[in-house]
Amino acid sequence: GHAEPLVPYISDTGTKPPESGIFGFMINISALLGVITMYIRYLLIEKQNEASHFVRSSCNMFSLCIGLMGCIGMGIVAAFQELSVPSVHDIGALVAFGSGVVYITLQSIISYKSCPQWNTYFVCHIRMAISVISCIAFIPMIVFASQISMTKIHWTSGEKDYTYHFVSAICEWTVAFGFIFFFLTFIRDFQ
Repeated sequence: GHAEPLVPYISDTGTKPPESGIFGFMINISALLGVITMYIRYLLIEKQNEASHFVRSSCNMFSLCIGLMGCIGMGIVAAFQELSVPSVHDIGALVAFGSGVVYITLQSIISYKSCPQWNTYFVCHIRMAISVISCIAFIPMIVFASQISMTKIHWTSGEKDYTYHFVSAICEWTVAFGFIFFFLTFIRDFQ
């Protein structure tokens, strides 16, 4: 009963105790795992690049830095709860989602550049599709969230700003799952 049952924002699921502690802890663990995954991906690209020079090392480093910014944004989301410090929480979420979308797009481009020696075109197409869907969902997520005039957890249909909340929340979940599915495409590379 602490969050809207239909489509809450991700942060709505961890705003009130006791789930707030678990939410913050798991977001920080996820950010740490993201840092580790991105760093391993960075090292893998660097090693592959020594043999075939398919991308500039600075591009790979830039992608890593953008990804790390996203993980810092996740840490901000975990540290500053939605209802306690909404402006800082929202900035953290914007950094996390914005940097994440840029990171997966850059990684999709790097993947195409490494074809066919280090990646299959099938994997590249999957990564790019996930990136495009995430980019498309990111825009209405921000646009509709910015139209909401109040910060609250429990929404009912017909309420002022409910449609903005509903569309924005669906887009937020779409982008978040896009990140998860994108990272899953690294499994074969990491083997």
